[in-house]
Amino acid sequence: MPPRTEQSTSARELATLVGAVEDVPGPRYAGLARRIQELVTTGALPTGSRLPAERELAAALGTSRVTVASAYRQLREAGFAVTRHGSGTVTELPSTGPAWGAPSTDPHVLDLAHAALEAAPQLTGAYEQALARLPACTDGHGYAPSGLPELRAAIADRFTTRGLPTDPDQVVVTAGTGDATAVVVETLLQPGDRVLVEHPTYPGAIGMVEAAGGRCIPAPVDPDDPDALARTAQLVTRQSSPRLAFLMPDFSNPTGTRLSAAGRRRVSATLWQHGVLAVVDEVTAELHLDDGPLPPFAAGLPDAATVTVGGLSKAVWGGLRIGWLRTDAALAAQLGATLGRRQLSVGILDQLAATALVRQLDEVLDQRRRALRERRELLLAELARELPDWVPTRPAGGLSLWCRLPPGVGSAALTAAAAPLGLLLAEGRAFGTGHAFDDHLRLPFTLPPDRLRTAVGLLAQAAAAVRRRPASSRLPARPATVV
Repeated sequence: MPPRTEQSTSARELATLVGAVEDVPGPRYAGLARRIQELVTTGALPTGSRLPAERELAAALGTSRVTVASAYRQLREAGFAVTRHGSGTVTELPSTGPAWGAPSTDPHVLDLAHAALEAAPQLTGAYEQALARLPACTDGHGYAPSGLPELRAAIADRFTTRGLPTDPDQVVVTAGTGDATAVVVETLLQPGDRVLVEHPTYPGAIGMVEAAGGRCIPAPVDPDDPDALARTAQLVTRQSSPRLAFLMPDFSNPTGTRLSAAGRRRVSATLWQHGVLAVVDEVTAELHLDDGPLPPFAAGLPDAATVTVGGLSKAVWGGLRIGWLRTDAALAAQLGATLGRRQLSVGILDQLAATALVRQLDEVLDQRRRALRERRELLLAELARELPDWVPTRPAGGLSLWCRLPPGVGSAALTAAAAPLGLLLAEGRAFGTGHAFDDHLRLPFTLPPDRLRTAVGLLAQAAAAVRRRPASSRLPARPATVV
C-alpha cells in the first residue's frame, strides 16, 4: 500500500486558487473559509493537502494573519480541516453527508430518486427456462461458491466478445453490482486508506468506503469536458496516494459523462503507474444511446490492474440480484473467498435465469436502448416546458440527466418539498463528498412516459413551493432522509 503522505500547497498556489476573497459576501475570514471549502469539495484542492502557514498565506493574499487564522479555525469547526502534529493544518472532508434511502414500494409514489427500469420482457421466459433446468441441480447441496460454471462461462464470453479476453476462473458471481463492489472494499481496503472517486459519483460507493474507514478523495468530473478526469486523476493520484480508484468510465452516475478511448487509456495508465487498483463499474456500459461501444476500461492492461464490476440490475431488472466481478484469476479467487465467508452462494434459480439472460443480452439491450432514447427526449422536452430555467445535461447513454438548478432553488429543499406530493427525489449532495452539489439534481429517465410526465409536473410544483419560501428556510438544517 502506498504510504499516507500530506502534500504541501504553497501560499502562492493557494492564493491563486482562492482569488479575490473580498468579492465573497460576509466577513473576509468567512469568505476565505468558504472559498477553501469549495476548493476541497470540488477536488481542486485535494484532501490531505497541507495548507500554508498563516503568516505566509496572509502575505500572499494581502490580508492579516488574524483573517487567515480565523478562516482556518472555521474550516476545522466545519470538518474541512484538521491540525496534525508535525503537519500543521491539513484539508479533510466531513465524514457525514445526506442520507440516501431505499426505493419506495408504495405504488402511488413516483420514484425519481433511483434510476431503475421496469422488468425486461425477457425476464419471465428466462425464469421459465431456469425452472425447467432446476431439477438437474436439486440432487446436490445447492451451493455454487463464486457462481455456477455455466453463468461464469457466459459472463466470460461476454467480456471476450467486447474485446477483453476472459476465462471463467477470472469471474466471480455476486448478489448485484453493489455487492461486487462491497466484496472488493471488504477484501482490500483498510481503515485510513484513500480511494479516488469521481466527483460527483454514485452514493453507494461513497458509503461503502466510509463504512470501511476509508477516505474518499474527489476527482472532479465535468459533463462539458468528458476527459477532464484524465487530467485531474494524475494530480489527485500523485498528491493523495490512493489505494483504490472507483470509476464509471461509461455514463458516469450521475453526470452521464463518458471517457473517450484516449481518456480511458490515459487514466488507466496513470493509475497503473502509481500502483492504484481501478475498480471499474460497468453497470451502464452497454446502455449507449447515441454512439456505439468503446473498448472496456481494462482492455490493454494487465488483468491484475483492474477489477471490473457489472450486473443485470440496470439492463434487465433491479429485482434480479445478479452481479459479477472480473479480474485476474488469483485476485478473483481471493475475492471469491471473501464472498464465500459472507454468503457462501448466490441463489441457484437466479443464476440459472441470469445465464439465459446473459446469452440473449443483445436482444434485451436493443429494446432497452430504444425505450431509453424515447424517455430521455421526453424528459428533456418536459423540463424545457415546465422548468425552462433548469439546465440539464443530454447524456449519450446511461439512465439519468444531471440538472443544474437555478439560483434560489436547492436540491435539499426540493427533496423535502416533493415528498408530500408523492414524488421521491435524491438531493444532489448525496452524490458528493462533503456538502457539494446542492445546486444540482439527478433526474432518471427510467419511468414509463406517462409517469415521467406526471413526475415533472410534480417537480414543477415543488420548485414553485421552494421559491415561495423565505430564503433562510430553503436549506434544511439537517439533510432530508429519502424514504
